[in-house]
Amino acid sequence: MAKYLITAGLAPIEAVWTRMAGAGLLLVAVLAVVRPQALRIPRSRLPFFGLYAVMAVAGVQSLYFVAITRLPVGVALLLEFMAPVMVVAWVRLVRKVRLARAAYVGAVVAVAGLAIVVEAWQGLRLDALGLLLGLLAGACCAGYFLMNDSFGDDVNPLGLIAWGMAGAALVLIPFAQPWNIPWEAFTVTATPEGGRTLPVLAAYLWMVLVATVVAYILGVNAVRRLSAAVGATVASLEVIGGAVVAWALVGETLGGFQIVGGLIVLSGALLAQTATATPAHPAAEPDLEARAVGATAPTA
Repeated sequence: MAKYLITAGLAPIEAVWTRMAGAGLLLVAVLAVVRPQALRIPRSRLPFFGLYAVMAVAGVQSLYFVAITRLPVGVALLLEFMAPVMVVAWVRLVRKVRLARAAYVGAVVAVAGLAIVVEAWQGLRLDALGLLLGLLAGACCAGYFLMNDSFGDDVNPLGLIAWGMAGAALVLIPFAQPWNIPWEAFTVTATPEGGRTLPVLAAYLWMVLVATVVAYILGVNAVRRLSAAVGATVASLEVIGGAVVAWALVGETLGGFQIVGGLIVLSGALLAQTATATPAHPAAEPDLEARAVGATAPTA
């Protein structure tokens, strides 16, 4: 959907800002009416909310949106979904937490799959800057799940999402400069190269309502009802779904190496996630970082 806004004349950062601002304002307004207590932020949690808005929302979304202007959607998603591997590395090297062997094997398999995706033997034929932006989006995504796994009952997940999106829009104002956005673009239709024609306003409303508000709410409730490993495994279908939708709407295709490498990446992520199902010491409670190993995030 973002590609329709970009095709119509919006810069990637402008598309990100309109998405975050629209979703944030909508969620805050709805919660203010139906569940105002969800918007209350404990004073001690203000730094947490600020970091969440900057890294877990603004960082993930802006870096991903810029990456898809230089890479196919499916490849950009695969790079962002390196987040589970990054969480494994963070937990082991920074937190000094020993994980099950499957976590490390899964990480190696995922990295090998990524090398196939980018066809490293061809000297990185894909755009190098796009690859870097995608990996940075993955790093922010890893931070997103480490943070999501660290707050308690004093933070309402819906309020965190609402303020995170609104805060991200606020943070991105100097970069997006909304006063310069070509708002007339929302009154036209757009056709990405090789893709279908859609009204830009329809693409924007879908991006805000379905791909942001509904996706985040469903994701939060899924993670709270399922284990992190099960929820992350289901969410991993976003990689495949993103590639299929990009093929159907904007005419993007993945080559044979990208398809095979993508399956290997997902296999490695799934293997790493199985390490979170059984803690190393059954009598002990699983470490919160270990439970975040397999997490993935909603993006596009």
